[in-house]
Amino acid sequence: MLSGGCNGPAAERDFVWAVNVGGGAYTSTDGIEYNAEEFVSGGKIGELDEIRGSQDPALYYSFREGDIRVDKPIANGVYDIILHFAEPAEIQRGERLFDVFVNDQSVIRKLDVMLSRDGKIKSGLTVAVPNIAVTDGRLRITFAAAALEPILSALVIRGKAQSTDSWQLVWGDEFDYEGPPDPTKWNIEEWAARVVNDEDQAYTSRAENVRVENGHLIIEAHKEDFDDALYTSARMQSQGKGDFLYGRFEVRAKLPRGMGTWPAIWMLPSDPFTYATTCADDPNWQGSDDCDAWPNSGEMDIMEHVGYQMGHVHGTVHTKAYYWAVWKQRKGRVILDDVDKAFHDYVLEWSPERIDVYADDTLYFTYMNEGAGWEAWPFDKPFHLILNVAVGGMWGRSGGGIDDSVFPQQMLVDYVRVFER
Repeated sequence: MLSGGCNGPAAERDFVWAVNVGGGAYTSTDGIEYNAEEFVSGGKIGELDEIRGSQDPALYYSFREGDIRVDKPIANGVYDIILHFAEPAEIQRGERLFDVFVNDQSVIRKLDVMLSRDGKIKSGLTVAVPNIAVTDGRLRITFAAAALEPILSALVIRGKAQSTDSWQLVWGDEFDYEGPPDPTKWNIEEWAARVVNDEDQAYTSRAENVRVENGHLIIEAHKEDFDDALYTSARMQSQGKGDFLYGRFEVRAKLPRGMGTWPAIWMLPSDPFTYATTCADDPNWQGSDDCDAWPNSGEMDIMEHVGYQMGHVHGTVHTKAYYWAVWKQRKGRVILDDVDKAFHDYVLEWSPERIDVYADDTLYFTYMNEGAGWEAWPFDKPFHLILNVAVGGMWGRSGGGIDDSVFPQQMLVDYVRVFER
């Protein structure tokens, strides 16, 4: 199928029900209407006076903590559940852990809000659980404490997004050939270790690290001594060969597994100096402390996955106003337990008004254009695609280091497709 996508704002298309836990009615920036608390009980209500990392801080000002129960009448069907959390207490990673159950099925295990939000309290965390089947007319969500008490700030129930023919394919690679990636579409980057994010691998263009075979692009990471690095992998991008302003970006992939792996499908500005203020033409701008091209000119992450949290897939935007170093990063995550065993569609839809990130047909992260200038919305210039598998690095190692026994590891890509309306 070479056409796809979803038609109309996501809030109008698939919204079913939302509730602001412990609080009053609220309409979010993406148009979701949260009801004042209903069908939620247990624990105790708490309040926060500050929230970072969300375009909707009001959702997190109230929360419940303790033996929380949600029991909502709902028509039988298949739904996506989006849960919102923010850690209210001055605690460390690992001090609050809890499981989440939906209709007696375990859907999130040992959730650590502090670990998931880089050790920051009062920072909004969004976690989506896809494909929940309701067969008895009720949706029941319960929590089980492993350390301290569970917390919950808000939740959303969505129906499944419907595909339409409103998008037209304009660029892509089906990987229906053998050998190196198509040089008319892809640039293979060769980098030493530590260039960006303190990553441990060297990127090469060798067939051992990047090739097309049996209908798939293969990016393969190895444990080996190479060019002063202990690991090798590959990174490829479409700059100058596939540059796009708005559209639907769809990549079908199967991910590596294991501690230290860090695969990504993402986008950078094709002119990285558009909103830079300290540099105008620096070929080494990525990873430079002296060039603010990043984050000023933006980044969109269609998919990131770190092996120490298997099954937690992330969608993120980075801007001057909102990125991890200022404790305001805008991101979401979805739980997919089989990312290393099955192919999934990782999708980003980008318009002048909003960015929506999907896994398959599950919308799990939205970032709205606030109309607040380039610092919050640098996404008005062409971007290009990047596919890579990092090893280690600041994020890849942060869950406990690198497990050398897992290598080699592969990211397999079935296709890359870009659509425009």
